[in-house]
Amino acid sequence: DSAIRSGFIEKPVANISDKTYTSAPGAESIRLLIFSKLACLADHNILCWTNAIFIIILILKQYKGTTKCRIYTNFAAYNSPLTMTKSIKPILAAFLLMWSTAAYCQQLSQTAQKMQSLGWQNIETEIPNMPIDLKYTTADNFVGTVLYGDLKEAFLHPDAMRCLKKAQILLKAERPEYSLIVYDAGRPMSVQKKMWDKVKGTNKQKYVSNPARGGGLHNYGLAVDITIIDRNGIPLPMGTEFDHLGYEAGITNEQALVKRGKISKKELQNRLLLRNVMKKAGFRPLPSEWWHFNFCSRNHAKQHYKVMP
Repeated sequence: DSAIRSGFIEKPVANISDKTYTSAPGAESIRLLIFSKLACLADHNILCWTNAIFIIILILKQYKGTTKCRIYTNFAAYNSPLTMTKSIKPILAAFLLMWSTAAYCQQLSQTAQKMQSLGWQNIETEIPNMPIDLKYTTADNFVGTVLYGDLKEAFLHPDAMRCLKKAQILLKAERPEYSLIVYDAGRPMSVQKKMWDKVKGTNKQKYVSNPARGGGLHNYGLAVDITIIDRNGIPLPMGTEFDHLGYEAGITNEQALVKRGKISKKELQNRLLLRNVMKKAGFRPLPSEWWHFNFCSRNHAKQHYKVMP
């Protein structure tokens, strides 16, 4: 079951022929090549090892009698069933699986690979139907500069990921034409320091967690910046843009904001829809930012989770 949930082994698509396979000439050199490749993959991705186990089985095990093997590859947002016929031997199937696994690992940035080493999960892989638009990979954010270097993926701790999956399901059940879209997720502390340096000593300082005090929930992979888009991919109006650091973005006095004309009733309804599905899924809203949701308190995170350097 855990292998199925990982996304690499989802469902059977083909069976290996009921016959005994023997090693072909040169198979030993191929085995060495594959095992050397597996050694390179070891430090990258626990998902790679899911396929690696099957690679080892396919190479070393002889299929006899009625033995059957069911395999399916699913990496990133691309699904590719590996169709196995009687004419394809396990060694070829193993090599193709190795190739697909390596391709998945190599396309990740170095920062993403470090996140995976902490056990964090890729949102794109875990929730394929959820769009991602990381704002700190561009200058479209409150500091006006690119803060993420090589990072182009959105990762979360598995505990937060489970809640995010549930939130998408809840939203789809209520409004099938809508989807959540992620603006930010797990964030390295090194990026947090860059962000802090940009706002230190300004009126925006209160909106950024001080890295010297442990940073914020983003640095533990336990926070997500998020909103809702319609079927055309257009974000629902929420009264302010993402990363608007002002009282209009707060959620504690929204009725007053409506009365003063700062946000409309429809924008308030959109905020409530977002907040309701996220809270039902297990997240906690941040009072000062309608788009920010935490999985737990900062003190709890410090005691039970690891920060991303």
